[in-house]
Amino acid sequence: MRIITTNVYVGPNMYAHFPVIRHVLDLGELEQWPTGKLGPAFIDPLLEALPGLHDHGCSYRTPGGFVRRLREDEGTWLGHVMEHVAIELQNVAGIEVTFGRTRSVDDAPGQYNMVFEYTDERVGREASRLALSLLHHLLPENLRPSDAPDKNWDFTSERDEFIRYAQRRALGPSTASLVAAAEERGIPWLRLNDYSLIQFGHGRYQKRIQATCTGNTSNIAVDLASDKEETNEILRDLGLPVPVQHLVRTDSRARRAAERIGFPVVVKPLDANHGRGVSINLTTADEVSEAYEKAKEHSRSVLVESFIQGLDHRLLVVNGELVAAAKRMPGHVRGDGKHTVEELVDIINQDPRRGVGHEKVLTRLEFDHQAERLLERMDYSRTTVPAVDEVVFLRSTANLSTGGTAIDVTDSVHPDIREMAIRTVRAIGLDVGGVDFLTTDISKSYRETGGAICEVNAGPGFRMHVAPSEGTPRDVAGPVIEGLFPQGSPSRIPIAAITGTNGKTTTSRMLGHILKLSGYTVGLTSTDGVYIDGKLSVPGDMTGPISSRMVLRDPAVDAAVLECARGGMLRGGLGFSECNVATCLNVSADHLGQKGINTLDQLAELKRVPVEVAKDAVVLNADDPYCLKMADYTQAKKLCYVTINASHPLVKQHIKAGGQAFVLEQGMNGHMITIYDGDTHIPMLWTHLIPATVEGKAIHNVQNAMVAAALAYNMDVNLTNIQQGLRTFDTSFFQAPGRMNIYDEHAFKVILDYAHNPAAVNAICDLVSRFDIDGRKTVVLAAPGDRRDEDIEAIARLAAPHFDHFICRRDDGLRGRDADEVPLMLKRSLIASGVDETKIEMVPDETEATRRGLDISKPGDLLLVLGDNIHRTWKQIIYFDSGHEGETTASAGPAPLSLPDELGFDLDDKLEVIQDERGVRLAREAGD
Repeated sequence: MRIITTNVYVGPNMYAHFPVIRHVLDLGELEQWPTGKLGPAFIDPLLEALPGLHDHGCSYRTPGGFVRRLREDEGTWLGHVMEHVAIELQNVAGIEVTFGRTRSVDDAPGQYNMVFEYTDERVGREASRLALSLLHHLLPENLRPSDAPDKNWDFTSERDEFIRYAQRRALGPSTASLVAAAEERGIPWLRLNDYSLIQFGHGRYQKRIQATCTGNTSNIAVDLASDKEETNEILRDLGLPVPVQHLVRTDSRARRAAERIGFPVVVKPLDANHGRGVSINLTTADEVSEAYEKAKEHSRSVLVESFIQGLDHRLLVVNGELVAAAKRMPGHVRGDGKHTVEELVDIINQDPRRGVGHEKVLTRLEFDHQAERLLERMDYSRTTVPAVDEVVFLRSTANLSTGGTAIDVTDSVHPDIREMAIRTVRAIGLDVGGVDFLTTDISKSYRETGGAICEVNAGPGFRMHVAPSEGTPRDVAGPVIEGLFPQGSPSRIPIAAITGTNGKTTTSRMLGHILKLSGYTVGLTSTDGVYIDGKLSVPGDMTGPISSRMVLRDPAVDAAVLECARGGMLRGGLGFSECNVATCLNVSADHLGQKGINTLDQLAELKRVPVEVAKDAVVLNADDPYCLKMADYTQAKKLCYVTINASHPLVKQHIKAGGQAFVLEQGMNGHMITIYDGDTHIPMLWTHLIPATVEGKAIHNVQNAMVAAALAYNMDVNLTNIQQGLRTFDTSFFQAPGRMNIYDEHAFKVILDYAHNPAAVNAICDLVSRFDIDGRKTVVLAAPGDRRDEDIEAIARLAAPHFDHFICRRDDGLRGRDADEVPLMLKRSLIASGVDETKIEMVPDETEATRRGLDISKPGDLLLVLGDNIHRTWKQIIYFDSGHEGETTASAGPAPLSLPDELGFDLDDKLEVIQDERGVRLAREAGD
């Protein structure tokens, strides 16, 4: 059994609305060996290795269901077994995942799509690797592949190493509690690195945390809290209780400082944390010297301060309120009269709540210098057997990170101590601060019992409060999140998701233009790149989850328009968990036969994903049957239909029931886009007033404009702004490169379009047929090499009736085809469609084919160029010297003006310099 391909879906996808990993597995000869045939010799060791599999319900949806499948007469296939093992391995590591699905691949015997849930990509991948190794190891020797683990392979040690790896990758308890609090409040989050840097919210509303330091945490306050001497002085000046303290840098000064303060004393590093290098209750100068050397390992400067009798308490203050208090006990063991100190440490470390460092809610106890010193002070050693209930301390400080425990005492804190903690944190300037306070009784005033503040912590740990060893867990993360996002404040920016086979980029740009006119800073993803406020940020085809997250992470953006293409959704799913509005423009044949999408039904299922996760509104093309069916899968509050058929029976029924629709209606002056919404009937805009529709001739852009308007309407954009946005958006190269770009500066008309599938070619050919052309119509015809033969043939067949002359070419990238294969296929299909062979030329190279089309065009002609390298082809078109300048209505002008790329595109490609009647040189967009 081997993994052929892997996809990591970071968001909603065809299989689930949460992150999953998909493997395509090839079982090879194991296809003939289901578990029923492998028998108990395989099943029993598997269940012994992972007993938690007994709890898996599988298709029976009840504990024991999976084991029942394993033991059935036929059993189940190993791809399905691997799915459950990958899930269970994550469960063993403390990761709560349950979803999995394994299905055979059509027309590929022995191959399976195996999908399982994950929370961390690397951990999920490692889980599947270990699952595959375990299954190979358990196979009979004659069935083991050559790369299977050898007989001495130890699954237990591999499993334990996997658990440790998963724990290292996991968020720490404090960060995890903040993420959980954000999720409870519906606030989206993104992990920005491998550690604890988290973004809450999207775009301009985002806030960041690093562990428990927030974006509101002052850098000065953090520096102050890290400087124990400075903190001590500030608090003393405010009359707050602090110990006497001296800063030293030599052993001799440390000894003298201790003698001046008076024993017992505490020695600690100036700027360390988590109790590192701290020694307390030192009673002799020699102990001070030894402690000084330990403190020097963590800081150049060392503090010597008076030792305060009392128990260690952590007081957590968030945004000026005491939200939790815990009494901390130093790491210790309790004797039972039977076991040695060392054995008791081993026993206590078996507590599943204990891990290494901050991986779990408690930390493992370990022997080190401090533990040995404390035992030596008691005349004990590791082999001493303490009496029953005798407490033996192995730590002098009560930090959880060194093995301490915590008891919640929030409800017992005296008002004086509560006020003191709040004043302390405010004095340092922290929004989230932990005060370490020593007192014999937290329920009494420090003015009565004494006590002192020994430390103030920036970024305090939450472990002791969210999961105390004893007492009530406290929601300390909630107040932090509420401080970042006060009630009623937004955390999400409006997100529009746009998918479909054709028209995505044009519709996305239209909507982005409308939103920009409405005052939004728009983040736009498209096949051209990522645009922030109209400026190109990252060029290229940026329609997948990575580009979506670029936009959502940008702090300038307050509205996102995200084009969601087939490729991105197949590779990685969506880059967001939900959106406000979504649309599917159409579903037609494109890229079929690739990556498991072989039929229009499968393509529609993929395109349906954004529709499924939209919350506010879904806009569907009622004239497309595949889009129409998607209405059954949306949970959005509103469903809006768009149709150019005013008599559409379903839409009429929808309107009658009070539903929303954008309908194209015939009027005296042309076609009017009309809004129906409940009892509202609004004539919105004549289509001939929308430049992108070429006076209403480009029906496909009429549909795109209607969808863009519907999306904007459901994003609560003012109707006037929608009208103005559509009236000022055109399909010039400036606004929509490669989308029906018309150039009229030659004696003939040139149209450049990126149409690359039958439906898109049909739409642009329909537009061509609507132009009143005196001369000849020529097309530079092409198709991508990775399309099915029938799709390439359909492109030629659809173009055949509309043109007088054909130039067949290929793309620069052959995509698996021979050099002349695509042009030959196009030519054969044209001939089969009745085109005279003398009207067909084969010019395989795109640049030469475009040049040929321009060369043979005469005044009054129309040339349609189906382009691939859009920028290069547009440059050819606008720089072409037709030799007919005297017959044009406007000169092409002198050489183009080269300007800096400040607007997100190559201005040299799109601007010309012209002279007005006064001789003033002006820059304008070519073809506009």
